[in-house]
Amino acid sequence: MAQFFSVHPQNPQIRLLRQAAQMIAAGGLVAVPTDSSYAVAAPLDDRHAADALRRLRGVDERHHLTLLCRDLGEIAQLAHVDNRQYRLLKAATPGPWTFILEATREVPRRLSHPSRKTIGIRIPDHPIALALLQETGSPLLSTTLIPAGEEEPLNDAAEIRERYQHDLAAVIDGGACCGEPTTVIDLTAEPPQVLRRGRGDPAALGLQES
Repeated sequence: MAQFFSVHPQNPQIRLLRQAAQMIAAGGLVAVPTDSSYAVAAPLDDRHAADALRRLRGVDERHHLTLLCRDLGEIAQLAHVDNRQYRLLKAATPGPWTFILEATREVPRRLSHPSRKTIGIRIPDHPIALALLQETGSPLLSTTLIPAGEEEPLNDAAEIRERYQHDLAAVIDGGACCGEPTTVIDLTAEPPQVLRRGRGDPAALGLQES
C-alpha cells in the first residue's frame, strides 16, 4: 500500500519530503500537490519511469510528459530556449503553466515526443512541490493525475491513495489543490499556441487562444 504523508501546505515538513524523495530516487511514483492539481512524480533517470507514468494515465508515447523544474536555470539544461521564449518563461514562472519546448540532448530520447523531440517543462508555484524538488536535487518527470478514460484530475489525497495504492510508492497529502490542470502552451510554434486551457489565463501572457 502506498505510504501516506500528511504535509503542511505552506510549511512542509522537510523530514517527510526527504522520505518521499528517497522513494522517488529508488524508482517509486509519488503523488504530489501542485499549484494546479495533483501530479505523479518519478525519477528523471529511471529507464522505466516514463512507461510507468504512461500506463498510469492510459496514454501513449505521443502524450507529452512534463519535467518539473526548480528554476529557469534547470529549464535551460533540458530545453532549447531562445530570447523570445525566455522572456515569456520568465514572466510566467513559477505558475500553473506547462510549456512545450525542444528537448536538449540532456533529455533521454524515451522521454520526448517521438517525432517532434519536444518535452513539457514546468516550474510549479507550490511550497510542497518546490520543497520536494529541492530534496531530490534534480528535475522530476511528471504527469497530471487524471485517471485513464476520465477528463478531470483527482484532487483528494485519500481517494488517490485508495485508487492507486498498488501503483504509487507514496501520496503526499497537502490538502485540496485548485483542481484544474495547467494551461499548456507550445512555444515551438510561432506565435505560441495554446494547446490546453487550464488554470493559467493565456491573456495574462499576452497570448490569444485559437
